[in-house]
Amino acid sequence: MVEKEVIIPKDGAPPAGPYSPAIKIGNFIFISGQIPINPNTGKIEVKNDIKEQTRVCLDNIGKILSSLDLSYDNIVKVTVFLKNINDFASMNEVYREYFNKKPPARSCVEVSNIPLGALIEIEAIAFYK
Repeated sequence: MVEKEVIIPKDGAPPAGPYSPAIKIGNFIFISGQIPINPNTGKIEVKNDIKEQTRVCLDNIGKILSSLDLSYDNIVKVTVFLKNINDFASMNEVYREYFNKKPPARSCVEVSNIPLGALIEIEAIAFYK
């Protein structure tokens, strides 16, 4: 039986509920939805700027990846949840900076609400050999 391992990066945002920031099982890493929380304060500090909120979410994902010596290149699937689908182009502009070569598969959906009033939440699945 394959054992699952809870991943909690030292410099990452602590979980705000009964969930793990990431789970490692086999050659996969399942990264929980990341909202734009500053890991040092535990708060959303950038309120109404989708570009900066996207950057914080992706940076938080990067901290989880780097704690396992992985990079954004290891990500194979991303799901983006937007509070307003009209923010898609602005989100995509920042997203492209992180995934500029061989981007992962992606879904993007509009949702009615995101925890703590965030404009965006991003989850990911990574693979490594």
